[in-house]
Order: sequence, then structure tokens, then C-alpha cells
Amino acid sequence: MIDLLKKIGLSDLEARCYITLHEEHDLSGYEVAKRISVSRTNVYSALRSLTDKGACRRMEGETTRYNAVPIEQLVRLVQSELEQTSKALIQQMKSQPSPAPAFYNWQGSKVIETAIRRIIANADTSIIVDIWAEDLQWVEEALLLAESKGITVIVITIGSCHTPLKHVFNHQRDDQWPMDERKFSILCDSSSALLGSFGGTIKPSALETDHPAVIEMLKNAFYHDMIMKHIEDDFGTEFEEKYGENYKKLFSYFEEKGWNI
Repeated sequence: MIDLLKKIGLSDLEARCYITLHEEHDLSGYEVAKRISVSRTNVYSALRSLTDKGACRRMEGETTRYNAVPIEQLVRLVQSELEQTSKALIQQMKSQPSPAPAFYNWQGSKVIETAIRRIIANADTSIIVDIWAEDLQWVEEALLLAESKGITVIVITIGSCHTPLKHVFNHQRDDQWPMDERKFSILCDSSSALLGSFGGTIKPSALETDHPAVIEMLKNAFYHDMIMKHIEDDFGTEFEEKYGENYKKLFSYFEEKGWNI
């Protein structure tokens, strides 16, 4: 709970004081300090800050006492102030002319997770994700939130999975497929993309870009996947007879020609 309160702008000590006042009403600064085992000087400073932030109310009297503002009211206050601040920032820092397409590199699980949440949160109309079933957990929560906002979310997984997402297409996976470096791609609004990999001996890494060539490549890959999905649904038996399970006969043809791509 303390971590959540810190995310809406309270310090660690302020969060502890707020929780104490939330659990007990009409406490003095001395009583709050006693309950959380922190010096009165620091607690009084935190209570003044909480009052300034609108998180608690102070009642003057022979002994000054404090009450926590109900969490619903505090959250609405924070949301309102954030919205006003956001509008002011956008107004004062109007976008400059679009820069040249760029490539940004992210390394490490935590950094990639943040990049994934950010790019999905900024989508307006559509999100297309191509990912291994084992890694869907990295994006599922953010995608469900996007779906709840009316954004079209389409997920193509390598291997079967169970998810409440609405539009999910599973690719069959051959047991011989390497799993040590599982690739993924995310395309948002046909204008921004994140490509990378999880697992294996290589440190998790990702490339973020708005370069038209990469965007077009991911769009073509998506259309190819959807077309093949419909063809396989309609002619799966004939395909397997002609090309073998998971197109093994077809791949063997290329191997025999020495096309080791």
C-alpha cells in the first residue's frame, strides 16, 4: 500500500502517516509519531506536507489533531491536478516539427517492461502483438486495459495460450523451434514499433522505432500471418498432404537447394 501511495506523490513517511490516520481518526502528531516509531519533528513535517497536498485535515484546538482525507477524494484530487498539469505542459511545450525516424535501444527486463507499458498506453486505435505464448504475461495486463478503452488489440502467439483478450490467433509450434531467444514485436497505430527478445543467453533487449521501413515490414508480416491463418483453416488437410506437417517438406526443398537462410 505504501508503494501505491508513493506513486501518487507521497513520500515514504507521508504514506505511513496517511495510513495511520486512515486507520484511526483524530490523532495528534505525537500519537502518529508514537504509532509509527518516528521522531515527532519528522512526523510534524510530514503532516504539514500532507495537509498542503490535501491528503489530511487539521483540526485546531488545545491539541491539534489530524484526519486522513478519504482515499477516493484524494485520488480524484490527484487525477484532477495531473490532468491540469498535463494540459499545461502540452500547451507550453507544443510539439516541434517531426524529427527524422529514430532507433532507440532498451536493455534489461525492467526497462523493456516499462517501454512496453508506455508504447501500449500511448496507442490510440490499434495494437498488433506477435509474441511467444510463454511471454504473453509481459503485455497481457496492458493490452487488457487498452482493450477496455476501445482500442483494437490483435495478438498472434507462437504456441497456444489461455487469455481473456478478445482477438488472439495461435501459431502451431514445432518442437524443433529454438526457445532460447524468443522474439516479439509490438506495432501501435501503424506508426510506432517495439521489437526484441526474451530469454536465452542474451540479455533481454528491444529496439523501438518509428522508421517507415520497419513499420511497413511489421504490417506486411501481420497481413501475411492473417492470410495464411485463413488459408490454413480452409485448406489445412491439403496443405499438410502437399507440404508435410508444419511445412517440413517445403523447408526441406530450400535446404536441398542450399538456401540456408
